[in-house]
Amino acid sequence: MSNCIIGEDCNIGQNVVISPDVKLGRNVKIQNNVSVYTGVICEDDVFLGPSMVFTNVINPRSAVIRKNEYKPTILRRGASIGANATIICGNEIGEYAMIGAGAVITKPVPAYALVVGNPARQIGWVSEYGHRLNFNNEGLATCPETGDEYKLINGTVIKNNV
Repeated sequence: MSNCIIGEDCNIGQNVVISPDVKLGRNVKIQNNVSVYTGVICEDDVFLGPSMVFTNVINPRSAVIRKNEYKPTILRRGASIGANATIICGNEIGEYAMIGAGAVITKPVPAYALVVGNPARQIGWVSEYGHRLNFNNEGLATCPETGDEYKLINGTVIKNNV
């Protein structure tokens, strides 16, 4: 729709609606049956699974006009949202976070977090390639696919620049 920004190399599936003012970065993949509502920003390399859902108003009512009360939802670079997950508006999904299928996101999700369930809860951490990270006593973990190292410091994961 009007005023959308759709980055290069995006892949948009069947029965997808992209509402006014939505911003999609480069290489965003949107699977079938997803509505991306006003207020949603997807940075580069975001994956939106089949039939996942965004909301854009906290307390919708048919008889109450709230078109100017959209809450922004930001999906940071590399975030992946599983099939049938729901993202309640006003939350930020951190870089490379992975949201499990059917999860309901009711609060912000940290970078590299793995969250599942309803309401969603964090059960671990993942690498940029989506592998579970197992941190040792020194707070270090290695991605089994790439060999990249990650550090866990005070509940925050950062990728080591080796």
